[in-house]
Amino acid sequence: MSTLRELKSRIGSVASTQKTTSAMKMISSAKMRKATQQLQRLSPYRVMVQNVISHLLVTDEQFDSPLIEQREVKRVALVAFGSDDGLCGAFNINIFKQLMATVDGIRKEFGPQVGVTILPVGRKLTKASLKVAGDELQVVPCDYLNTRSDSDDLNRFTNELRTHYLQGDYDRVELLYMHFRSASRQVFTREQLLPVRYEALAEQVDARLANSPCLFEPSAQAIFDSVLPLHVRAMMQDVFTQSAASEQSARVMAMQTASDNAKELLDSLNLEYNKLRQQGITTELLDILGGQVER
Repeated sequence: MSTLRELKSRIGSVASTQKTTSAMKMISSAKMRKATQQLQRLSPYRVMVQNVISHLLVTDEQFDSPLIEQREVKRVALVAFGSDDGLCGAFNINIFKQLMATVDGIRKEFGPQVGVTILPVGRKLTKASLKVAGDELQVVPCDYLNTRSDSDDLNRFTNELRTHYLQGDYDRVELLYMHFRSASRQVFTREQLLPVRYEALAEQVDARLANSPCLFEPSAQAIFDSVLPLHVRAMMQDVFTQSAASEQSARVMAMQTASDNAKELLDSLNLEYNKLRQQGITTELLDILGGQVER
């Protein structure tokens, strides 16, 4: 009977775990939907900024800005987006592996003397990054920014990055994150934030805009100088939200897997419990029958 009690206790524990993982899956699903809705709300703003840039680029003018200036790369800043909490499968592990691979790729591209600064976002990724910090690999955590930060903190962080770039502290700023494709698929993505790639802006220009000339006031260059920081801000906001959606998506999948495993274990334990219970009943019946025969 002690074995039956132990099995019953294990069954209760596994059943409780299954309920917990199912509840966590529902919570993560709601957060994932919220993040994807946020991506949809950001879309009109990104389209508006891109339309303004497109109208500027179809003109014959040549634009100049410190944010698109190419210079010798001596130090690279890598902004890596992870998570604050666990229970999201291999989400942070995959990002960290890709981060280290990116560091190696940068040193191969620009030479071993290039300085690399990692700016991790998320407690889990920050903890892992600090373990590999060294002379040529600096890790600078941002105390006020995490995966739950609002747009004000994110804009502050973006402005600080832009200031460091303009002051020459960084010669290139890149973003490393998981791009949200679907609830079951997230793809590691590496994008250059600064300097803004002029070619990338030109690739998104709609050629039909050339047939709809515009008048620019006060001047095309002044508008370009004003809208380019907005482009950088929109890009950062998009990446931040993509990472948040990917994190919750990974957590949904992890909780689904945990729930399925718990259900499989629960079925196995129930089967074992029923076998032992049936065996105990059979043994008692045989003892009763044996006693009657002896009489």
